Order: sequence, then structure tokens, then C-alpha cells
Amino acid sequence: MRAVSLPKVRRPIPWSTILVYTLLLLGTIVVLYPFFYMVMNSVKPGREILHRPTSLPSEITFSGYAGVFERLNMALLFRNSFVLATSITLLNTSLSALAAYAIAKIPFPGRNYIFSFMLTTMMIPTILFLVPTYVLMYNLGWVGHFHALIIPAAVTVFNIFLLRQFMLGIPNELIEAARLDGASEFTIFLRVILPLARPALATVAILNFMGSWNDFFGPLLYLNTPDKWTVQLGLLQFRSSVPGENAQQVWAATTLITLPLIAAFIFLQDQFMRAFANVSFK
Repeated sequence: MRAVSLPKVRRPIPWSTILVYTLLLLGTIVVLYPFFYMVMNSVKPGREILHRPTSLPSEITFSGYAGVFERLNMALLFRNSFVLATSITLLNTSLSALAAYAIAKIPFPGRNYIFSFMLTTMMIPTILFLVPTYVLMYNLGWVGHFHALIIPAAVTVFNIFLLRQFMLGIPNELIEAARLDGASEFTIFLRVILPLARPALATVAILNFMGSWNDFFGPLLYLNTPDKWTVQLGLLQFRSSVPGENAQQVWAATTLITLPLIAAFIFLQDQFMRAFANVSFK
């Protein structure tokens, strides 16, 4: 006997699912539109950017990008920004992880009071430290050098807090077993904590890199020679008193500056999402 194939019954899609996907689609459009707007204006003629900034370009031109490379030494600017951002990211992530491990997993007297005091400092406006920090950097002779920005950014209380909260989810039994095997605290930190805390470390690294790469005021204040300028200070060179005079170059430079941040997020997005989902051991 021939088997009779029954027609497949298509189940109706629940309205709740349609609503969720609609909201996600709208959220995606809201997030991606600024990037589309930026890239679109970077290939527009200057007159269209000024008069029709939200419309599609009537013609595609890369003269803005050519103008950027003609007026700026982009290789030098990118190198300076990369050196600065990478140094701050590595130093801050390492020291913040060490501090977070000590507060989360090493029992010592007064650690909760120390952590509470650290959290209290987050309520102090950063602008209050501007003048004392500059005076200190000036007296040390660091104005005009990268370490005037790297050293003050070596430790961030928010990053310590984020890493500490993640490390609290690591079972203490793993650490006690390592201690019974004779491992030192630094060995436990390297061999046990860091591999398990990769999502949180990646999150802190992304935040550090984005913050230092996008920092404008710090380099403007401390890096007073053109050979130390970053991409943000390079973008400042296109300012003009005539509206729309350098619009093509501004949008093209903004697009070029944004590309490394997008690449870094794409490369580490899985770890970034796992950190906020508090998934430690998958």
C-alpha cells in the first residue's frame, strides 16, 4: 500500500511573536540609521549635504575621502589613537581585574568598606578632578605625552564594579581546590579567574577602547603638538566659519574614525553579550 502523505498544517503565528519581531525590527532601524546617514553623507556632494542632508545622493563621490587624506596624515592620527586606546585598554582591564579579584574572592579585613568607599567616589563629578589632575601632570612634565592620559585612566571604579559582580558568580569551590593544590593567588587569578571571566573582560575592554578612542577633551588638553594628535583632534581641523564648507571631509573623516569601533565590537560582540547575560561557564 502506498503511504498517504498528509498535507502540512501551517500553524498561525501568534500575535505576541509578530509584535516582538516588529519591535526588534524597529529597534534595528533606529540603531542602524545613524550609521547609514553617516556613510550616505560621506559620499554626497557638498551642496547636497547642506541643502538635502536626509535625501539619497544624486551622485556618489569620494572627494570627501580624498580631501581627508590630502589635509591630514591619517596614518599618524590612527597610529596615535591606536597606541593610546590600546595602552589604556590593556592597563585598565588588567588592573581593574586584579582589584576586582581581590575584592570578590580574597577574604581580608575591611574589603567591603573599601569597596563601598570606591563606589562612593563614583558620585563625585569628574570635572572636579580636572584642574588638580592637570596641575599634577604639568608638575611631572607629562603634558604633551601619552602617559598624561594613560596613567590617570589606569583604573576605573565602574570597571572594577562590573568585573567584581561577574567574579562573584564564579564558584568558590574552584578557587579553594586550586589553593589546596598549592597554587598562589596570582596563579589562581591567571589560570582560573581570567579564563572564566572572559565575557566580562571583553566587555570592559570594549568600553575602555571606545572611551579612549572617542575621547576628545583629554587629547585636546594634554597633547599640544601635532605629532601626538589623535583622530578626534584631526577631525577638529575641518572646522570652519563658513557653514558646510568642509562638510564632505567631516562626514568622510567621521566614517573612517568609526570603522575601528565597529570592527572591535563585531569581533567581541559574543563575549560582550554573554557578560551582560551573566553566562560564565558555557
